[in-house]
Amino acid sequence: MNSIPFDAVLFDCDGVLVDSEPITNRVLAEMLGELGWQLTVEESMRIFTGKAVKDEVALIESMTGFAITPEWLDGFRGRRNAALERELVAIPNAAGAVRALHAALDGRIACASGADRYKVELQLDKVGILDCFAGRIFSGHEMPRSKPAPDVYLAAAAALGVDPARCAVVEDTVTGAAAGVAAGATVFGYSPSDLGHSGPEALRAVGVTRVFGDMAQLPALLAAMDR
Repeated sequence: MNSIPFDAVLFDCDGVLVDSEPITNRVLAEMLGELGWQLTVEESMRIFTGKAVKDEVALIESMTGFAITPEWLDGFRGRRNAALERELVAIPNAAGAVRALHAALDGRIACASGADRYKVELQLDKVGILDCFAGRIFSGHEMPRSKPAPDVYLAAAAALGVDPARCAVVEDTVTGAAAGVAAGATVFGYSPSDLGHSGPEALRAVGVTRVFGDMAQLPALLAAMDR
């Protein structure tokens, strides 16, 4: 019998399932440095984590004086993808949590990311959990609005045939958590102590229900919720 008191679990990808943000932001900082905006990786993560680079074009242009073209964005994605192929690892214990919830919910889990679909699929495949999300991957690039708007989570819930209010969302950034809250879901905030994740206080401030620091805890946290 399913002991999870939710109809579905919707996962963010970057920072929740895969440890991609340091890699992506290193590439981004390098490319912004080539345009004259010198950032450390840590500074880039503070500015860009949880956001799509395509949505930050105005900021980049204001800081560099360089017109960001589709070709520049394609170049960024190409360099980013090559680095991810070489270096990406899973968030500790994420694969076990995903497989446990996939089994408990008869496959009613989805990945709802702000990233482009190619990146999401590349990453899930790289860490060995793409099969758990086959046919249930949703990209903010394909939605009318990106996070913090709820569009990608609403699309995922609709595709699974469940009420968003009966969904748990797993996020690690304020931007993503705000999207889950706006969708009407119960949001769980992953906030380990290492760099790149929003702090517990910031997550709670946007409406996150529970904050936790180890993905191994997630199935039990979900099961313990009163619905």
